[in-house]
Amino acid sequence: MTAEGSAVASDAEQTGETVLEVSDVSRSFGDLSVLDGISFEVEAGSVACLVGPNGSGKTTLIRIVAGLLAPDDGEVSVAGSEDDERAVGYLAQQPAFRRQFTVSETISFYGSLVDGETDVGAILDRVGLSPVADRRVDALSGGMMRLLGLAGTAVGDPPLLVLDEPSSGLDPMMTRHITDVIESLSQEGNAVLLATHDLRSVERIADEVLVLGRGGLVASGSPGALRSDTDTETLEDAMDALT
Repeated sequence: MTAEGSAVASDAEQTGETVLEVSDVSRSFGDLSVLDGISFEVEAGSVACLVGPNGSGKTTLIRIVAGLLAPDDGEVSVAGSEDDERAVGYLAQQPAFRRQFTVSETISFYGSLVDGETDVGAILDRVGLSPVADRRVDALSGGMMRLLGLAGTAVGDPPLLVLDEPSSGLDPMMTRHITDVIESLSQEGNAVLLATHDLRSVERIADEVLVLGRGGLVASGSPGALRSDTDTETLEDAMDALT
């Protein structure tokens, strides 16, 4: 990340600046409308969780925000994206790496793709992978692969992290660790947009819950606000009432 990019991230952290702005985004595949006029914002130092039933458009929206898919209509704006810095760190649901590389070599490779020096050790410390820095990728567990993916998103210190089901299929202990890492990254000033079905993790870390359904944003608010608005005791019951 450039020195200018570091200043952008620092200013956002200090002011609660809007890092991501999604305005009236729509996307169809043939005759199937998946997203219809979605709008929301995510601030620095906050976690926004996209939730909704299968087919509600979470992954499509995540890919549009990450710049991997173009919207049919609407705009996505990310702080710093007009500079030469890395503005978005993206983690796919099933990350893939060069299996013959070690953990350290993998992050070094990603570091070679951005401006400035990359402190590989510090990045691995952030996600808890320092003890396996010399282990080959093909010897990692599924949870460690996700952690390596999170480490990769942090390379270049992008102001926005976009994560697609980062704890899907993992055991409760690893799920909690990954959730802790995501929370820590947000507390360091990153804005996080996270698509997930794990409502327990949403309860723990979400500043804002964005509920997708029927191609649109049907509700948004903190977990507590959504429970209150739907007169329910759990976030799961709130989701049932909303979708």
